[in-house]
Amino acid sequence: MSKLEGARLPVCRTCGVQYGAAREDCPICLDERQYLPPGGQQWTTLRDLRAAGHRGRIEQEGPGVLGVGAKPSFAVGQRALLIRSPHGNVLWDCLGYLDDDLAAEIEAFGGISAIAVSHPHFYGAMTEWGRAFDAPVYIHEADREWVGRPDPVLEFWSGETREIAPEMTLVNAGTHFDGGTVLHWSGDPDKRGALFSGDIFGVVADTRWLTFMHSFPNFIPERPRTIRRAIVLMERFAFDRVYGAFWGRVVVADGSAALRRSADRYLRFALDDGAPGD
Repeated sequence: MSKLEGARLPVCRTCGVQYGAAREDCPICLDERQYLPPGGQQWTTLRDLRAAGHRGRIEQEGPGVLGVGAKPSFAVGQRALLIRSPHGNVLWDCLGYLDDDLAAEIEAFGGISAIAVSHPHFYGAMTEWGRAFDAPVYIHEADREWVGRPDPVLEFWSGETREIAPEMTLVNAGTHFDGGTVLHWSGDPDKRGALFSGDIFGVVADTRWLTFMHSFPNFIPERPRTIRRAIVLMERFAFDRVYGAFWGRVVVADGSAALRRSADRYLRFALDDGAPGD
């Protein structure tokens, strides 16, 4: 018997977001940034995923950083990142999967002191994760409407930045979603800074580069003015590595410059027809 309180609550099979009660639709998948598969809305639960053979996956993704995912992959397929800080471990982004064995394995690494999530597609079972580890879950206020399982463990923040632990700062970049958030870690083991971007800034197959999208599955580009605002915000932060949303999608050097040149390249094509691009 699972010790997880929400093991029987509905989880959307397409985006992996858990809801606090049964419902007919998933608002996140009805939005133009997501999609429903041809078969329509389908639901599962953490209990059923476990019974179907899903298990946790933990692997090294970088200095002081462990990737946390599910195998086989589920829903969007992102992996979370456990940032192992001397001030307490922080989980960046979340999954639509959790079981007792995975929770115990994470506890063996020191548990989780705080959770921060970049945007609604990666909310997953964030409330379940927060309750399981007795950790606050930081969500930007601008994306409150997308929360599927409200709970006191969720901590909404506003403004451009929020420090959630020593040397860890959330930044509301605002791409992809109005509350789209990245996490800067100035205390990484290399002491060069690291940026955790999910797909707010998406690390692409050529991991020297990043991209910016309003919708990834529907190929809707992000607005140039939104990208410009984000790049200005990031100028105050130095970082060498950039951790994207999926396994192995990591810029391993000169991340600050990679972000700037990626924005320049994107805007060069976006404005190529001479339109103002606003």
